[in-house]
Amino acid sequence: MTPRTHEVDRAANLLEVRDLRVSFGAHEAVRGLNFEVAQGETLALVGESGCGKSATALSLMRLVPAPAQVTGSVCFDGRELLDLSAPEIRAVRGRQISMIFQEPMTSLNPVLSIGAQIVETLRQHERLSKAAAWKRAIELLELVRIPEPQRRVFDYPHELSGGQRQRVMIAMAVACRPRLLIADEPTTALDVTIQARILELLDGLRRELSMSLLLITHDLGVVAQHADRVAVMLAGELVEEAPVEQLFTRPGHAYTQGLLGASLNLADDLHYQGWKLPEIRHGIADDGKPTFAVVPRSARTGQYVTQTAVRSAAHDDAPLLALHDVRIDYPHRHGKSTLRAVDGVSLQIARGETVGLVGESGCGKSTLSKAILRLIPATRGQIRLRGTDLVPLRERELRPLRRHVQMVFQDPYASLNPRRTVGEILNTVLVVNGVDDARQRQLRIAAILDRVGLPGSALGRFPHEFSGGQRQRIGIARALVLEPDLLICDEPVSALDVSIQAQILNLLVELKRDLGLAYLFISHDLSVVRYIADRVHVMQAGRIVESGDHREIWRAPQHAYTRTLLEAIPGRSFDAQAA
Repeated sequence: MTPRTHEVDRAANLLEVRDLRVSFGAHEAVRGLNFEVAQGETLALVGESGCGKSATALSLMRLVPAPAQVTGSVCFDGRELLDLSAPEIRAVRGRQISMIFQEPMTSLNPVLSIGAQIVETLRQHERLSKAAAWKRAIELLELVRIPEPQRRVFDYPHELSGGQRQRVMIAMAVACRPRLLIADEPTTALDVTIQARILELLDGLRRELSMSLLLITHDLGVVAQHADRVAVMLAGELVEEAPVEQLFTRPGHAYTQGLLGASLNLADDLHYQGWKLPEIRHGIADDGKPTFAVVPRSARTGQYVTQTAVRSAAHDDAPLLALHDVRIDYPHRHGKSTLRAVDGVSLQIARGETVGLVGESGCGKSTLSKAILRLIPATRGQIRLRGTDLVPLRERELRPLRRHVQMVFQDPYASLNPRRTVGEILNTVLVVNGVDDARQRQLRIAAILDRVGLPGSALGRFPHEFSGGQRQRIGIARALVLEPDLLICDEPVSALDVSIQAQILNLLVELKRDLGLAYLFISHDLSVVRYIADRVHVMQAGRIVESGDHREIWRAPQHAYTRTLLEAIPGRSFDAQAA
């Protein structure tokens, strides 16, 4: 790794946090935290969901919701922020300290244009006329590289892509040239190329505006490439702090070693047939304090479908799924033209095979998956499942085939009914698909819960009562309860912490081995696809531009677009020393 370095005056700390504690009733989310950020420095705050990263960020801005208690010291440029009155802290927010939130679609006002929202921020803190504020808003959109800013300034959030919305959030955050910018998971779930552009933009703005940056993330590749120092949090406490190069080459704490070991990167050359990923297991000690244990990486045991067998099956037997020249058009909203989302795609998936499909948002990956499930119609081509072309079938003819292909979605919380218990969700799937015997339904539900590693007590609980990783296990159970042959996994681990990601990937590999499943694995994370896939297709603008096995396509990419994706991976060359 070649770390990103620049001169930092360690004596000139802009922010000093001492014994910070954030309590929500009896639960202490942050416990005695100490760290500092120097002028012009980028400090990365890393750790798993629930470790207290976001609570720390919100406490610095005095945005922790009541009745939470925040104690300790937050000293910014010589001022104690926790002692400021409400009007005084409002003057600090946005002008001296600003924040970029993780999900721009929920942070931006959907009924105001992006220009109006930037203008509101400017006029709150600076004495500008309305005309001057609008002129400055256009300049800010140009600064964050929004194309045609004079026109796009009047657009609403829903008219922008995910990367463009994040750029608008950055424009609002830097509008008043703050001295400290807090970026809370600013690139989570963004495509690798868009992620690279956003991070380069933040780094450029940090230099241009002489800002300090507190970067909150669980993506260790991002940390390796863009941070000066790293602070690692576990259960509300700081367990390790070090310069970025030292942390990646000589991690001192066992938990840090576990995080690095569980983080996939292309330099590792790991594949599911050879290796089981490390996992971090959490628990509660007798005294009520959280504990953890690192299960190290280990060689795989058991029989897997070999690459030779997959190729043989694809040639000698009818494939499980075969797409031929599939085209999908969407009508233009004014009805005068069409948008071609998928343009002549052909691919095959053999029984027991995992095929990876990678590409940026908007390239047609999810549209293609919906067409396979017949959730949207294909304009042209064939989609053969178990030898039957699904394209011309009516719903009554499709119904008995639907159980053979199921889907695992990116966001399990959004795809699970919040008003139904886990038991009701799984039971409904079986009832709708014609499993009339109640006893048989109970047996299948119990068996699949055990298979995905959830206790029987989960049946009576609602989705919000589970962690993100547990909800994804519920989503997998819902897909598997019908005993399908093929699972379409649409970004199933992109929003998960690295340790939870490792658990879900290990689970998918075990299910593939034990149940003989085939996967279509859709992702923008090339490191994950390299680990989980047997063959890979790269998709751009609705077309497959390159295909290859899990070794060839990474070692010798032939298409310029594939090389662009690989080059955009943050921290791709770091050599993490696993435990």
